[in-house]
Amino acid sequence: MNIRYGIIGTGMMGCEHIRNLERIKNVDITAIADPNEKSRKWGIKACGDRFKPKVFEKYTDLLKSDEVDAVIIASPNFTHIDVMREVFKTDKHVLLEKPMCTNISDAEEVVFCTRKHKGIVWVGLEYRFMAPINMTLQLSKSIGNIRMFSIREHRFPFLKKVDDWNRFNRNTGGTLIEKCCHFFDLMNLVIPSKPIRVFASGGQNVNHLDEIYNGEVPDILDNAYVIVDFESGERALLDLCMFAEGGPYEQQITLTGEQGRIETTIPGDELIISQRSNGGFKKIPINLDSRVREVGFHHGASYLEHLGFIDSIINHNPPLVTVDDGLMSIVLGVAAQQSIKTGLAVEINSLL
Repeated sequence: MNIRYGIIGTGMMGCEHIRNLERIKNVDITAIADPNEKSRKWGIKACGDRFKPKVFEKYTDLLKSDEVDAVIIASPNFTHIDVMREVFKTDKHVLLEKPMCTNISDAEEVVFCTRKHKGIVWVGLEYRFMAPINMTLQLSKSIGNIRMFSIREHRFPFLKKVDDWNRFNRNTGGTLIEKCCHFFDLMNLVIPSKPIRVFASGGQNVNHLDEIYNGEVPDILDNAYVIVDFESGERALLDLCMFAEGGPYEQQITLTGEQGRIETTIPGDELIISQRSNGGFKKIPINLDSRVREVGFHHGASYLEHLGFIDSIINHNPPLVTVDDGLMSIVLGVAAQQSIKTGLAVEINSLL
């Protein structure tokens, strides 16, 4: 079975998806769509000699095509809800890039409409498929009941995007939604109980303050601490700094249970597991999944994401990353942004 893809949005991430699909058998890219001419050219170039897609300016024209079975939505965050409303008029499968939407009400609409949609709806939270995360999940039971989970991301500022859309909260949803939905998804995945409360402190202190677009200075956060409390007493921490490039890795991850601790990094080639019982630790090598044929920007995770998406389509399996997962990753981001604005803790129940 050849799955025929349409790519909506052929900027940086759209082209990343194309390069991954180019390394997978039994797929074809039959259409691409982007309103920006430069982006369309990027998409055509990424398709190379293997794919010969029809090229559209309007995604609505792509969605009308009978030669598309599945779509990848990699357009700017603020467009996701409108594109999904059109997708729901079809029976096409869809891989929707993160964040699912920029606000909770739109995300809830996607969740509701997915229940009636005939196609697979998969949310692009691909960090789940990174090798260090996979191994951490596999070994988590060896450290007893999970009590704490911390993620530190110290990295470079946001990259420039077409028309500079990612410089403003109204377009991205805010840094803690745009970037950090990945990390909130991991918190929800690793910790077995539900999040109940978020407290955050953050600001824009370094990046983009000397930039002006149509008379406006960007308003996106460049650093934050976020604490999430869970109903069974677990807690998680995000330490984000986006003016800290140059280090050997971007993320440090620590999972602490009642009996021990797991530490790893992204990128990384080893995991350190320690046990309280003997006061010692051991290092375990991390190997890239042997199925990966394209490492790309996300250390092979996007490739594995596509294999999972294809398996769901062919075998009629439920998606591994659901719209409910996408919603909850946004809810924690919204709560964190609100907490920074008000200086108060935000109860999750107040948002849903």
